[in-house]
Amino acid sequence: MIDNKKLQEIYKKTSNREDANLSKLACLDSCAYRLNDESEINFRSDFAIDRDRILYSGAYRRYQGKTQVFSFTNQFDEEMTNRSLHTTYVSQISRTIGKVLGLNLELIEAIALGHDLGHTPFGHDGEKALSKCCKNHNIGEFHHNIESLHIVDSISRKGAGLNLTFQVRDGMISHDGEVHNTQLIPHKDKNEQDLKDYITTRKLGKAMSWMPATMEGCVVRISDTIAYIGQDIEDAIRFKILKRKDLPKECTDYLGNKNSKIIDTLVKSVIINSFEKDYISFDEETSYILKKLKAFNYKNIYTAESVKSFNHKIDICMEILFDKYLVDIKESKTNSMIFKHFINHKNDSYLSKFNSVEKVRDFIATMTDRYFNEEVKDYLLPGMLPKSR
Repeated sequence: MIDNKKLQEIYKKTSNREDANLSKLACLDSCAYRLNDESEINFRSDFAIDRDRILYSGAYRRYQGKTQVFSFTNQFDEEMTNRSLHTTYVSQISRTIGKVLGLNLELIEAIALGHDLGHTPFGHDGEKALSKCCKNHNIGEFHHNIESLHIVDSISRKGAGLNLTFQVRDGMISHDGEVHNTQLIPHKDKNEQDLKDYITTRKLGKAMSWMPATMEGCVVRISDTIAYIGQDIEDAIRFKILKRKDLPKECTDYLGNKNSKIIDTLVKSVIINSFEKDYISFDEETSYILKKLKAFNYKNIYTAESVKSFNHKIDICMEILFDKYLVDIKESKTNSMIFKHFINHKNDSYLSKFNSVEKVRDFIATMTDRYFNEEVKDYLLPGMLPKSR
């Protein structure tokens, strides 16, 4: 028999000891709160519980099968970065920064591990293709950070959700590596209604000033950029669409020309400029150079014709599958994978709350690259190719 009273005493002592070592700017474990209270006595903090729920979720396991930047490359080169590796890098970098700044590492880790759960197959290219389908069917734009929150709130555990803390959920939906920020100042007074307003606004395609509610969320957001900027260059060099000598000299002279040096320079800038401050920040010069390197990456990697040559295929296949699943639901084709692998595994709460278009969106968003490919092949070439799943 577990002595819960003793367990609670141990937790309080260890929690008090850990809180004493945190910065006054950190989010303490005692500040954590959930939409639905949980009375279970535990030896872990609420943020550690959230981290573990994310870590053992199906969405987390599917990270390894999802593209980071270079679609289809993992099929012939397994050392190319996938979504799982990127998430691990974000976690490691953000914990390094957070430890020096005296922030809550369990909150940081939970946000970092969960921040990309809503990514589609084929990365941002798949996201854009799925967003087109969503807009065409009048459910608004698709954004992977919004879908990440939707997964932990309404899709996981057969639709019951993971019941994560507000601080973790806010950190997940508040990451945005596409926006360049020199300084991140947490919006500490955010609440559930703010999250709902943000979702509504972004689905309408409108921009919105948006920051995490915690310093920990700000660390993860800035670490997301640090994690991908140099790694994408290394992958592009490996993929032979760039040579190291092609990198802009102004950037390499300052940041370095290899991922390890770029990360080291950026992390040091954040630590020096954020220590004992109520914000997370680069210095102005580092931010300026980083912005230039981002522009280089966008031109030579993210929008390069050699990288985007498959985009039209992704767009076409996304539309084909989206329409197919809508028909399958309408005609109750229970042999369809959307029933076998998704709808049949959801509770009445999910099934009654979301319409057919939203169910198709959610099913496709959960797919790995390989699963998506298999569904396309099975639909367009039925019975002609052996299934690998």
